[in-house]
Amino acid sequence: MRPAFLTPNPFLSIAVLLPSLASAINLDCENIITDGTRFNLKALGGPHQVAMIQEYPPTKLDTFFKFNICTPLKKKKGVPKEEDCPNGTNVCAIQYRLEEDGSLEEKPFGVIPIAGQYTTTIGGDLDVQYTRLKTSSSHSDSQQEGLRMEMHGGKFQKRKQKAVIELLCSKNGDGATEKRDEDEGSGDEKKTKKEVVEDGQGGRIKLISYEDVEGEDVLRLQWNTKYACENIESEDPKQSGGWGFFSWFFFILFLSLLAYLILGSYLNYSRYGARGWDLLPHGDTIRDIPYIMQDWFRKVVDTLQGGHTRGGYSAV
Repeated sequence: MRPAFLTPNPFLSIAVLLPSLASAINLDCENIITDGTRFNLKALGGPHQVAMIQEYPPTKLDTFFKFNICTPLKKKKGVPKEEDCPNGTNVCAIQYRLEEDGSLEEKPFGVIPIAGQYTTTIGGDLDVQYTRLKTSSSHSDSQQEGLRMEMHGGKFQKRKQKAVIELLCSKNGDGATEKRDEDEGSGDEKKTKKEVVEDGQGGRIKLISYEDVEGEDVLRLQWNTKYACENIESEDPKQSGGWGFFSWFFFILFLSLLAYLILGSYLNYSRYGARGWDLLPHGDTIRDIPYIMQDWFRKVVDTLQGGHTRGGYSAV
């Protein structure tokens, strides 16, 4: 993996300090349609984070990848703008130097906007692209169920950035994801268990890589979740939208009363030529309802007060 971010960029701080000119985009995660198939990823919205430690002697970096697939990341209160992800960011990397004792430097070493809706100063358009894996041109992808999400817009040191998130169907949430041991890795690169995290919805997110792909820095994530399954809505009773017993009962009762009023009014009109209130069946009773309720209420009040009187008589 190429350390494309070891040289500090003085222009990044200036760009981040500019007023928020980017128009943040909220994606419709509840209604994602690709290749005629609908996915509902609303439950996966919110901030998530994975991290990796890389060694490039004598420098050791701890890089935190923050992302939200539905809405832009929120700015942290009290954090200087140049030390946080820019406005309109959906995917961002924040790097810290690791000290010899294992602690992190107080200030970030680098802030990399990977994907988001930016002004031309920082990057470009988010331009989200969805691909249904079953119909992917890749043979290995076509054997899996889920979708691929590509998010663009970021730029760092004149290099384009991109995030590719593969959401794989997994009924139990773990799928093919496996945790790595701390000593696993190759060459100067070492990875930690922070690369695999729980998503809070029974699924698991795994960092695959962040590397140069044909002149573009690409972050790849694998997300095993039940919400990437194509039949998830039919299996989730909360999302089925079915009516319960009482809903159907009151609906049928309402239709019955409506039909009674319509048919009764038609009969009164056709037989007797009735107009106005006379059209309604039992119109006299309906008109008397306010008076009937008034009399009933008065009787109730008299009954409640009757226990404190002596039948209207007073002692002589």
